[in-house]
Amino acid sequence: MLHASAELQRFEHSSKSDGSLSFLVLGDWGRRGAYNQSEVAFQMGEVGEKLDIDFVVSTGDNFYDNGLTSHHDSAFEESFTNIYTAKSLQKQWYSVLGNHDYRGDAEAQLSPVLREIDRRWLCLRSFIVDSELAEIFFVDTTPFVEEYFSDSDGHSYDWRGIMPQKSYITNLLKDVELALRESTAKWKIVVGHHAIRSVGHHGDTQELIKQLLPILQANNVDFYMNGHDHCLEHISDTQSPIQFLTSGAGSKAWRGDLKKLNRGDLKFFYDGQGFMSVKLTQTDANIEFYDVSGKVLHRLTTSKQLYTSM
Repeated sequence: MLHASAELQRFEHSSKSDGSLSFLVLGDWGRRGAYNQSEVAFQMGEVGEKLDIDFVVSTGDNFYDNGLTSHHDSAFEESFTNIYTAKSLQKQWYSVLGNHDYRGDAEAQLSPVLREIDRRWLCLRSFIVDSELAEIFFVDTTPFVEEYFSDSDGHSYDWRGIMPQKSYITNLLKDVELALRESTAKWKIVVGHHAIRSVGHHGDTQELIKQLLPILQANNVDFYMNGHDHCLEHISDTQSPIQFLTSGAGSKAWRGDLKKLNRGDLKFFYDGQGFMSVKLTQTDANIEFYDVSGKVLHRLTTSKQLYTSM
């Protein structure tokens, strides 16, 4: 029997000539411009220009409500190409699949046909973007969530390429662990659709806490970035330096829908639309969260020592 495998493909994306790297992070967005998607896209264009971004990261749920029907689905252009039109956003977009994407033809989003329609688009299940300064590990989190298999709530999911689920996840975790362990990048970032920690509607993802988090903690990961909850948030890990950053506010936001705000590890929560920017240098990471009018709501700055090699 053929076992599902999750070999991590690697894409080189070099840093700027000064050694820095900048990108935007957006999640849960594709609604043909509705629910302020177009307004968020406009502000992304402004910030993207100011930061001279190298690329955009999408944390999944790229097309609502049920992904794409095929690689000829007009929603691709109506929700992506025709919305993110700013000059600064004409860069590579690196995307993972979200649970809503799995409700459609998941493989359509992975298809090279879409890259012919819009060359910016690159979506794979799990892969690595390597800029030397930083390595970004994109992880396919939807297959971890048991509920989608046992209680699909009337939705059908496109599990082609995932079954058998257990061996898919085992292989994926092995690949992620090995890649993280071997990484010599100054910054290690992991991107998935589902939150590991969140105070939003969906809250923590127990399967990821159990299976993925220990690997991240053991391998000096700096940031875990996700969508899924339609909000912006920053939570610190209590057992490691990892910062959990949610950017799932690309269009429809869930006002007032949150679990509990009394967590000591919660640094920031916002229940409106917006996105996040990341600027990395050899010594510093500067991360900012913006609302729909481009206002900076929260800033996170982390510094690293410059170690000289003996």
